[in-house]
Amino acid sequence: MKKIINMIMIISVLLLTGCSGTVPETSQSVAETEAVSESETAAVEKQTGIFDGLAANTVISTGNNYMTDARNAVTFRIYFPVEQYGELEYQFYFSNTVDSTWERGRYSYAGKSGGAYQILNARIWTASSPDSDDASEPVEITFDGSTEKSVLPDETFWSDKINFSVPEGEYLVWEWTVQGEAIPCNRMTELAYSYIIKEDGSQEYNMDVPCPQFIGTNRNVKKKIVCFGDSITQGAQTSAYAQNFWVSEISESLGSDYAVWNIGCGYARASDAALCGNWLERAKSGEIVTLAFGTNDLAVGQYGQRTSSSADEIESWLRTLIQELQNAGCHVILFNLPPFDFESETEAIRTEINTRIPVIAEETGCDFFDWNVLLENPDKAGSSLYGGHPNDEGCKVIAEAFLKQFADILQ
Repeated sequence: MKKIINMIMIISVLLLTGCSGTVPETSQSVAETEAVSESETAAVEKQTGIFDGLAANTVISTGNNYMTDARNAVTFRIYFPVEQYGELEYQFYFSNTVDSTWERGRYSYAGKSGGAYQILNARIWTASSPDSDDASEPVEITFDGSTEKSVLPDETFWSDKINFSVPEGEYLVWEWTVQGEAIPCNRMTELAYSYIIKEDGSQEYNMDVPCPQFIGTNRNVKKKIVCFGDSITQGAQTSAYAQNFWVSEISESLGSDYAVWNIGCGYARASDAALCGNWLERAKSGEIVTLAFGTNDLAVGQYGQRTSSSADEIESWLRTLIQELQNAGCHVILFNLPPFDFESETEAIRTEINTRIPVIAEETGCDFFDWNVLLENPDKAGSSLYGGHPNDEGCKVIAEAFLKQFADILQ
């Protein structure tokens, strides 16, 4: 028991620590000593990285927010809608670490190492729907020339490159058979058709699906946009399989000249992202990064704690993320906290952090997006107009306002 308590205390300290390894200062001292002017921010050149020359090609979130087991070898299949059709060179990237905490972290938490596992095979093909009989012939995916691979805890790795064509209106189907325990995965919650393949070949719906963290292509795009946040960014509780969440609405409006990479994770906190792990490194690949955290910091608190995080804590984590992203040359668009029908005590914290966020944006040279004003019931402060997880209508409102406000920087 003492070991468990000590571990929780250590994790709590780490989660309150910036990427530099120092405990964040109070909000007043941060504002006075770490403010970055717009001209200084603009002067930071985009860093080179492992995703250079590649652009994401699906708006389905591919973060790791849970874990699944495949002790006796399990075949997983996912139908990904793509942003650009036609023949492209594909390459898939993987991270064997959990990105964000699920619920209170009993089964998975940010930074938790994935278990050692085996990739027995992986392949892709195309189909117009999960029930269609027009599927193309599968093409094998290889790893350093082999169809099999042993994956170590916390390992990151790439598949080999492959030329592949997705016809207009069809899905890219990813399937692989893996064997092992504690494999990081994405809880899809009916965002993409995702299945376990049974022994008779039939598909059984399953929302806990390990998949590539990056579906990369060599297409040329005007801008790379990364949407970094929680389940509201991921798209939870919009119409099943319809891609009507706000990230998808933005991608569809911009068209295939833009690459929109959704890395939103259900239940994610700002404290998770501020651990500065592989999840944040992926976010740094964006030329434009939308930053939308805080709801789960209030709803469930940081991992290892039992209470809502404070406005000071959330501000510190947001400032850490902004600094890291800007140091990588990203143009950051900071979102405030949307209405979530909180109890009065928690709502008071949300109100407080929302008064600070425009100031944080101004001091750090970020752009600021006020989706609270779009989503809050005008007759009742703190009450959601379209649901705590905005429905299809709410997501359309978000996308239209976002595209109008940021038309200039999206050019």
